[in-house]
Amino acid sequence: MAREQHVTGIDVGSSQVRVAVAQLGGALAGQSPTILGISAEPMDGMQKGVITDVEAAVASISKALDVAERVAGVPIEHAYVSINGSHIMSQNSRGVIAVSRADGEITADDVARVINAAQAISLPSNREILHVLPQNFVVDGQEHIHDPVGMTGVRLEVETHIIEGSAPFIKNITKAVNQAGVHVEDFVFSPLAAAQILLDKRQKELGVVLVDLGAGTTSLVVYEENALLHTAVLPLGSSHITNDIAIGLRTSIDVAEVVKVEHGTALADEIKTNEAILIEGDENNEQESVSRKEVATIIRARLEEIFSFVDRELKGVNRSGLLPAGIVFTGGGAQLPGVVEIAKKRLRLPARVGRVQEMSGLSEKAASPGYAVVLGLLLWAFDQEGKGRQRTLINLHDWGNTAHRIRGWLKTFMP
Repeated sequence: MAREQHVTGIDVGSSQVRVAVAQLGGALAGQSPTILGISAEPMDGMQKGVITDVEAAVASISKALDVAERVAGVPIEHAYVSINGSHIMSQNSRGVIAVSRADGEITADDVARVINAAQAISLPSNREILHVLPQNFVVDGQEHIHDPVGMTGVRLEVETHIIEGSAPFIKNITKAVNQAGVHVEDFVFSPLAAAQILLDKRQKELGVVLVDLGAGTTSLVVYEENALLHTAVLPLGSSHITNDIAIGLRTSIDVAEVVKVEHGTALADEIKTNEAILIEGDENNEQESVSRKEVATIIRARLEEIFSFVDRELKGVNRSGLLPAGIVFTGGGAQLPGVVEIAKKRLRLPARVGRVQEMSGLSEKAASPGYAVVLGLLLWAFDQEGKGRQRTLINLHDWGNTAHRIRGWLKTFMP
């Protein structure tokens, strides 16, 4: 199958790497995308969104790619790849240009020029821009314009949100994916990808925060008036909950993970004091009895700490408790019972776990929050590929008009 007929997303997480392949043609024709194959494998060689062992990371990515290729029945040569980690930072920037046309009509070229002007910021040599996302266009002082193309004016301004990352870390992820036999088409900030499939236009218009509870980090994006308002990455995730349980119960990380997944909840008040959990002991493989209420108390304490950092980010943009569409959770940590209830109390906002929209070929397991990023990467890819084809059609149309004018000009010299 030719590359133009399918797209691939690779979600490189701290605990798992997920790969999804989808049909491209039908989606560009207005149909819903069709999933051809999807896989998930444990991720080694990565911590908190940063590659720590290239060889181990390549092995994990390669294994997930092999499974996805067998299921999809197509070779994977190019992919859109997620990126996350505490090295990700963001800032707002403003660009200003004069409209180029004499009649003052704003064109797509003007929009591209003003966005390029906005990204002309001073960055250290070890930093690299990942996204330049327009928030608001201003035409001759008139604000809150989402698409200025076709409007008339003299001065065009744009307010943008710029997401940047560490160049060495980006190169390491690129190297790992390339060594697995795949070219990186583009990097996408993980919660931006998840927002593609979990948030609708109304939520973004009213005001919403999407929180990705990953293993090594918790990342978030805030939308309001259908524009990206704020992004952040917190150096805490669900693996820290596992570590807390291991310390609190004086057991191994593997046992603590099993306790968290099979018996964990943040609703400590709803558990009876005498309710116990049997776990593996350290000696003679004997089982030990531990209090489930104690486990829940540990989980709740760490979640409240994570949510306090989320609230601090919201306070930084004056949106603490002021987002009508509330909080939408995604990521593996979102599946922990009690997350929504604790968030409602701590953040004073409506909260729910995000639901992946239906896609043809999508299994029930892959519709869980943990797969939101990789599926969102597919929608991001469809959008980018669609724009690319649209630009090609526009160029062909412009060439046709030019050719028509040339022919008309030549006729003036003919008898």
